[in-house]
Amino acid sequence: MRYTHMGAGLGLALGALVLQIPAAAADDSDVRIDPWNASPGSTVTVSTSACDPDADYGKGWSEVAGEFHLFEGDEEGVLTGRFQIPEGARPGSDTVTLKCPPLTKVTETYRVTGRPPSGSVNAGFGPAKDTGTGLALGGGLLLTVAAGGVLWMCRRPHDNRA
Repeated sequence: MRYTHMGAGLGLALGALVLQIPAAAADDSDVRIDPWNASPGSTVTVSTSACDPDADYGKGWSEVAGEFHLFEGDEEGVLTGRFQIPEGARPGSDTVTLKCPPLTKVTETYRVTGRPPSGSVNAGFGPAKDTGTGLALGGGLLLTVAAGGVLWMCRRPHDNRA
């Protein structure tokens, strides 16, 4: 019985590893998009090594941001382009299409996320403003509780007293 459980556990572990192989092989793309999860207003950098190593120019198209240009990057044989996601872009996926000589066309998809939150969260108790009176009152209450705890710890009876 023990060997059956060990065999089932080993089979599940190997099965999980085998399922990861296609995902690891899919990452071997000629297009790199940074950041992969971009928010509206951010700048996205696209790099590709799919073009001819002698190519020094290419064109790109983003469904969300429109047309952009590819130029020689820091690495040899890599063309790099940048574009900005418009402020009003909705969350979802965006497909980037790159064209460069000689008749090379590659596409890649990345995610456009929602706008990150900014400011305080209204939890129903009014606005989260830092007022001096509120901070002083809260600090005083915390100090009173701490002092009461110290006093209680000092005055409680000990088992080792005679």
